This record gives sequence, C-alpha cells and structure tokens, in this order.
Amino acid sequence: MDDATRSTLEDLPPSAKLVYKTLEYEGPLTQGDLATESLLPSRTVRYALTTLADDDLIEERLHIQDARKRLYSLVTEEPAATTNLAINEPS
Repeated sequence: MDDATRSTLEDLPPSAKLVYKTLEYEGPLTQGDLATESLLPSRTVRYALTTLADDDLIEERLHIQDARKRLYSLVTEEPAATTNLAINEPS
C-alpha cells in the first residue's frame, strides 16, 4: 500500500477500512460476499463501497456469472512509465 492510499484510508470511516482490507485479503467480491466476509450489514457495506469508489480506491465491474451483481476489487497500481531510449545507429 502506497503512502497516498494509506493517507486516504486514514480519513475514511471504519467500515470502509474494513471493506478495503477484506478486498485486499480476499480479492474481488460481490457486495453480498463482502457483507458475509466482513460481518457488516449490507447497507453498511453499500455505504463503504460508495465511499471507497468516490476516493477511487476500488473498481466495479460486471459479475460474469450473474449480470445482476457487481464485482468489487481494489484499484491496481499503475506500472511506472517506461521510457524508450533511442539507440543511435551509425549511418
């Protein structure tokens, strides 16, 4: 976890922190799975997911097995930009 993410999480409610850590340990989960794993009520999980999404800490995508559900996961860190060095070839 980078310093920017840690700083953002410090200001969030405990439920959002728990949902974040659950996603970190368990991987992508649906809202129902998050409620089961975290032992939080569904309404609290929904609020936590909204809070995390507003801060761009999680991403939501369609659940392949059931299109009525969404799968939530942590936003993956962008790889560092690589520079292409031009190689000077003799003419």
